[in-house]
Amino acid sequence: MNMFRYLKITMWCFFGVLGFFAFHANKSVLAVSPSEIAKTSDSNVWQVALDGSGQFTLIQEAIDQASSGDTILIKAGTYPEDVTVHSKEGLMIIGEGRDYVFITGEKRVGSLHIGKWPYGATDVTIQGLTVTQHGGLGVGIFNGSGVHLKQVHVKGMVFSQQVQGVHIENCIIEDSETTGVAFANSSGTLVGNMIHHHDHGIALGGNSEVTLRRNVISDILFEAVLMTDQSKATVVQNTFVRNGGGLAFHDKTEVVVRGNIISRSKVGFLFTSESQTTLAFNALYENQGDYLLHGTPPTPIPQRAGKTDVLVDPGFVNVDKDDFRLRADSSLLQIGEFSYLGALPPLLPQQ
Repeated sequence: MNMFRYLKITMWCFFGVLGFFAFHANKSVLAVSPSEIAKTSDSNVWQVALDGSGQFTLIQEAIDQASSGDTILIKAGTYPEDVTVHSKEGLMIIGEGRDYVFITGEKRVGSLHIGKWPYGATDVTIQGLTVTQHGGLGVGIFNGSGVHLKQVHVKGMVFSQQVQGVHIENCIIEDSETTGVAFANSSGTLVGNMIHHHDHGIALGGNSEVTLRRNVISDILFEAVLMTDQSKATVVQNTFVRNGGGLAFHDKTEVVVRGNIISRSKVGFLFTSESQTTLAFNALYENQGDYLLHGTPPTPIPQRAGKTDVLVDPGFVNVDKDDFRLRADSSLLQIGEFSYLGALPPLLPQQ
C-alpha cells in the first residue's frame, strides 16, 4: 500500500471514530450590532457569565433553555464544557471575543458539537470565541444545514459530516492532530481563514462540494488541500505556502483552481489520471515539483498545467515572518481578471 492510500484510509477511519462518539455521546471585544441580535418579539437574548451576572453560568444550560431564533451572549472566561447545539433553528451564540471566551471540553471527543445524530441544527451561528480540541476534535458539525462559524479560533480539527451550507469565515484553525478542516459528504464555503500546522489542511471526501476563497494555508505536513472520492471544489484566490504538498486531486474529483499562489512546497499540483481539473492564472514558485502525476515516485506531467499559470516570485512582504501580503511592486498584480493573485490584498505604494 502506498503512502497516500495509507494516509487516506487512516484519516477516514479516524473520522469514523469521531462520528461514533458524536452519535453516542489583538484586543478586540466583538461589538454585537443591533442587526446581529435583532429578533422577533417572541425571541430572547440570554447571557452566560461565570461571575453570575447573567442568567446562566454554563453555556450548555443557556443552549438548552434557548428556543429557535434566540441569541446567547457569552462573557469572557474559560468554560470547560462539552457543548452541543441540536434541534435548534436560527440560534446565535456570540462570544465576547475569541481572545476572551474559551470552550475547552470536558469528557467527550469534540469540545463543540453542532447537530447530533439523528437530530440536526439549522442556521446556527457561532461567533467570537475559541474552541480547544478534546480527544482530537475541536468542532464537529453533524447532520444539519446553514451552520456559520465566524471569527472563531479553533485549536484542533473542524469536522463536517452530512451537513449542507457550512460557512467558515475569518477563522483561525490550527494545531490539530490530523486535519484542519474535513468535509465528508458535506457542502460549504471557507472564506478568509488562516489554516496552519496540521497534517492536512483541508480534506474533502465522499460527495462533498466546497468553495475555498481567500484562505491562507501554511506549514502543513502533507497536502494543503486533499480531495478524494467524488468530491468537487472551486478554489479561487488562496495562498498556499510552505506545505508538504499543494493541492492533490485523487479518484474522480472535479475542481476549478484559479488565481491562487502555491509557493515553497514539495509539490504544487498532484493529479491522478481520473481527476478533472481546470487551472488558470495560478502562480507557482520554489516548489520542488509544480505539476506531478500520482505514482511511486510521482512523475512530471506538464500537459496538465494551466496555460495561463505563471512561474514567478510572488513578492511577499516577508515570508519568513508569515507576512504573505504582496508588495506594491509584486508581479502578481493585474493578472487576468484578478487585480491580484492570492488571498491577501497587496500593500499600497505608500505603505
